[in-house]
Amino acid sequence: MLKNLLLTMEYDGSAFHGWQEQEGLRTVQGEIQEALLQVTGQSIRVAGTSRTDAGVHAKGQCCSFKADLGIPTERLPRALNNILSGGRYGAGSKIGAIRVLAATEMAEDFHARFNCVGKIYKYLLSCAEPSVFTRDRCYYVDGPLNVEAMKKAASYIVGTHDFACFQSAGGTPRESTVRTVTGLDIDTYYDDMVIAVTGDGFLYNMVRIIVGTLIEVGQGKRDPEILPDTLASLDRSRAGHTAPAHGLYLDEIYFSGAFADAETDPDGPGEAHPSASDKSLSEDGDRT
Repeated sequence: MLKNLLLTMEYDGSAFHGWQEQEGLRTVQGEIQEALLQVTGQSIRVAGTSRTDAGVHAKGQCCSFKADLGIPTERLPRALNNILSGGRYGAGSKIGAIRVLAATEMAEDFHARFNCVGKIYKYLLSCAEPSVFTRDRCYYVDGPLNVEAMKKAASYIVGTHDFACFQSAGGTPRESTVRTVTGLDIDTYYDDMVIAVTGDGFLYNMVRIIVGTLIEVGQGKRDPEILPDTLASLDRSRAGHTAPAHGLYLDEIYFSGAFADAETDPDGPGEAHPSASDKSLSEDGDRT
């Protein structure tokens, strides 16, 4: 029987040339499709929710596909992880750079890209002494940073705006650069900082440019009060630098009504598995 399946996965982006399949290059989509071929004997093309760039990590990327599998859905993650880890999956064994966390049967009309209504990206930066062991996991910056100034600047970014000034050239042209950022939280842990950006969709490199701009505010290179003018300018040159890819994590994805529910839930986001009848207003398969 043909099933419409949703895979949820995490991956180490430093091992890949991004999500999207590219001939001759190692990509997340390419590896997932090759693993599905080995497990099912079928050539399956998956549709990803977000097209993360080279170096960007994920803790909650999703993709969907339709197939008539000869394996129970609940056993699919283990079978795929066995292939993705080189056939050494199990207690104490080597874990691959991609790990499938869950496989879920969805409604027939569900699509991982078009049913997405919200995402959380998190960016990890550090003012600590650099370490070779985390060089591909966070962005080391000169500190200390003025966290209160950064939070003030962030408050101007939250809301529905034309975010053209936070878009890099080279992405897929969009009919509109208006997006809604529903949350922009900055948390510190000793010398480390996590910037979490929640929204209904993101432009090319939008999160990384927001982070670069906030860092410059924290370093005293920008006044937080100029952020409204920066947004109104629609001019990329008025915003800060693009923070590097290796500090960015696609943290969580929401489908259908789950995102709106999470925004009003005082306990925050929960599990987000959809009934999948709505189409997202965002045309992104974001490149971030």
